Amino acid sequence: MSRIIAIANQKGGVGKTTTVINLSASLAELGKKVLTIDMDPQGNTSSGLGLDKDNLDMTVYQLMIGECELAECRYASVVDGVDVLPATVHLAGAEVELIGIPKSQYILKNGIAGVRDEYDYVLIDCPPSLNLLTINAMTAADAVLVPIQCEYYALEGLSQLLYTIGLVQKSLNPKLEIEGVVFTMYDARTNLSMQVVENVKENLRQNIYKTIIPRNVRLAEAPSHGLPINLYDSRSAGAEAYRQLAKEVVKHRPE
Repeated sequence: MSRIIAIANQKGGVGKTTTVINLSASLAELGKKVLTIDMDPQGNTSSGLGLDKDNLDMTVYQLMIGECELAECRYASVVDGVDVLPATVHLAGAEVELIGIPKSQYILKNGIAGVRDEYDYVLIDCPPSLNLLTINAMTAADAVLVPIQCEYYALEGLSQLLYTIGLVQKSLNPKLEIEGVVFTMYDARTNLSMQVVENVKENLRQNIYKTIIPRNVRLAEAPSHGLPINLYDSRSAGAEAYRQLAKEVVKHRPE
């Protein structure tokens, strides 16, 4: 049975999509079979794993509105062992179309059920807002992983995210847990990055991963080439950091 992890933070620009792309690839490098689900209408995870968003017949949008099964709208990525359920801008309209549909919060969960046994991990890239798409991801997930950027407003909005997770636990998915927090865009040259890490550790009673993702030029370049970092520059600091994070995620997995 796969472990389903939603990667979420309603604050944009925190390295959420970068984490989904590279954690997927690093888990595959460890021999894990991964399904990566793009629930962000920007579709950056889809293109970052080598898919051409302009030439896709079926996407997560068609799944959400009931036009296909998940097995019909997943694609092989550029990474061996990683399949992608892609997103395009059409997904932005799904929320309006789903208004009034009974149990619309469970669509993704029900969609994953038919293929769940085929994967070790399912990673879901949530949009940077707490909407019905994010609720679907959290309802389907076993756990939520929260990337936090090492910058002054790191904790801003985090309390709202934790509140939303609590609501989902209470009414939709009582088994949902917080996988942990991972620091991203860490710059060892600045005191601020170090202060943010210490501040979060002092104020957040959650699992915090030991791995810290550095601010890395090669990591920023990789998505424009449609490649995860371990294929774009396998020896870079970014590639090594995501390898370490993948090992922690596997080790942290409950029996």
